[in-house]
Amino acid sequence: MTEPSAEHLEALVQQRSHGRVRNLRVFVQDQGLILQGQTSAYYAKQLAQHAAMEFSGLPILTNDIKVR
Repeated sequence: MTEPSAEHLEALVQQRSHGRVRNLRVFVQDQGLILQGQTSAYYAKQLAQHAAMEFSGLPILTNDIKVR
């Protein structure tokens, strides 16, 4: 099974988090994912993290989504 592209993961994560993560970037590496962006709620950060893991099947190496 092929892994989704970073762009596809970004779209899926945005959909699952209801667009609450601004400037979302997903970087796919061999060992896992790196998430970047900004949100106003910790819950949206968690939604994004869990969606990224679910859709990719990879662990999160770094969740650098800033809550402001």
